[in-house]
Amino acid sequence: MLENSPAFSGFAVDDIDAARTFYADTLGLSVELNEMGILDITLGSGGHVIAYPKPDHEPAGFTILNFPVDDVEAAVDELNARGVVTKIYDGEYGGDEKGISRGYGPDIAWFRDPAGNVLSVLKTS
Repeated sequence: MLENSPAFSGFAVDDIDAARTFYADTLGLSVELNEMGILDITLGSGGHVIAYPKPDHEPAGFTILNFPVDDVEAAVDELNARGVVTKIYDGEYGGDEKGISRGYGPDIAWFRDPAGNVLSVLKTS
C-alpha cells in the first residue's frame, strides 16, 4: 500500500531559528522554512526530514539522523572546526578524544544539534 509513498521523517526542536542556522550554516544542508514554521531539510541523498518547533521539547533518547561518510576522522575534524562537539559520550563506546568510537561496528561519532538531539557521522561500508 505505501511502497511508492515518498516517506520522510521528522523531529522536534525548541528553537527553530537556531535549528535553521545549525542545519544550514554549520552542516551545510539545504534548509527551507515553510509557511507553517517548519524546516524542510534536504539531505545529501535527495531525501528530506522536517524539524518542527515544540516549546516543551525534550531531546530524543536516540540518534535522529545518521550521516554516512567515507572518512569519519575528516568529518569529525570538519565538525570540530565549525564548533560542533563530537565527544558527547564517556565510557566504553564513547570513543577516543575526538569522540570517534571504533571496533563496535562502523567507526562512528555522535554530536548534538542546538536542541540536544543526537546525530552521527559513521563510516560507509
